[in-house]
Amino acid sequence: MKKITVMGLGYIGLPTAITLAGAGFEVWGFDVSEKVISTLRAGKIHIVEPGLQEAFNKAVAGGHLHFSSELAPSDVFYISVPTPFYQDESGAHKADLRYVESAGRMIGKVMSADSLVILESTVPPRTTEMLARVLEEESGLPADSLHVAHCPERVIPGNMMYELKNNDRIIGARTPEAAHMAEEIYSRVLEKGICRITDDVTAEMCKLTENTFRDVNIAYANELSVICDKMGINVFELIRLANCHPRVNILNPGVGVGGHCIAVDPWFIYEQFPEEAKVIHASRLRNENKPRFVAGKVLGAMKKVSDTVLVLGLSYKPDVDDLRESPSIELCRLLQEKGVKVIACEPFAPAGEVSGIPNLPFDDAMAQADFIVVTLGHSLFRDNMDRIREKPYFDCVGMMV
Repeated sequence: MKKITVMGLGYIGLPTAITLAGAGFEVWGFDVSEKVISTLRAGKIHIVEPGLQEAFNKAVAGGHLHFSSELAPSDVFYISVPTPFYQDESGAHKADLRYVESAGRMIGKVMSADSLVILESTVPPRTTEMLARVLEEESGLPADSLHVAHCPERVIPGNMMYELKNNDRIIGARTPEAAHMAEEIYSRVLEKGICRITDDVTAEMCKLTENTFRDVNIAYANELSVICDKMGINVFELIRLANCHPRVNILNPGVGVGGHCIAVDPWFIYEQFPEEAKVIHASRLRNENKPRFVAGKVLGAMKKVSDTVLVLGLSYKPDVDDLRESPSIELCRLLQEKGVKVIACEPFAPAGEVSGIPNLPFDDAMAQADFIVVTLGHSLFRDNMDRIREKPYFDCVGMMV
């Protein structure tokens, strides 16, 4: 395996490419965005992740990391493209697999019979099987002879560079040869984690199961917050006390659930098993409706609708720049629909406008705010809690407790 091509240089693909190059592989990063390629060629990364720029600099200096917007033959192809969902005419959530299929068709045109194709994108069950058929159509090679594996990423923004090397890797291979080839790669990358071999469908379901587990547990916390509000109980104090039990570990509630994984992956299960996935569906609805509950609480607490509301945090989790499926942005939209003047402070996004919301530096935002909504515990906000307390506020995440 002399050459590895990573397709899609976003939140997962770029750290993966850098980590593979750091392990000594010859890596080519491919992306259809010329802006992304030109930025990387200029020596800059385009996402925020601790330690990523330093690892990038080292990989480039070592001569193992290259970038191109033209796909060429390779020994190994990684697919790390987005897999969002969309709502059809009936309102049902469906997986959008166009990017996976497009990547497969591009690979099929340049792959050889010995190439290994690794799908890292999170996908519904049997997507890897679909990918094999697409590769067969484009390459002319029999699908059952192609080396295809699903190895879902299992990292969290803010700690990627550690988890890429230390989390166990699931290798869901369609052939024994693909399993062996994939294991050989990951074994060179992993420091503490180990490779766990299974079939492709089980690997697909494993990733969905992990994120759905998180979604269901967050839904319980969010539901508790709604119930406690009606009872006049501080939900954060309640959870702290309940967690003193040795077999209880309730998560803290928030404004909702965001990110490209937890807010999306449960729909991939429900799409195929709507009659069976009742708890999964109820949890997803609870989390999706939490911004509306928070909006109602904010409107009720404001002195007048003409007040300027400052939302502290627009990303989906503290101290990252990932805005995908952000419940804070949904909260802003709901308040704007009620005629509220909304401003935001998201220190990990450019100043200006984010999804139709004015994004201001912290000092400017605080000067304009009449009412504050704390939606994230960014370090900047934690360092300024005394200043936040000087104005009326609603705390969604328990930062001010």
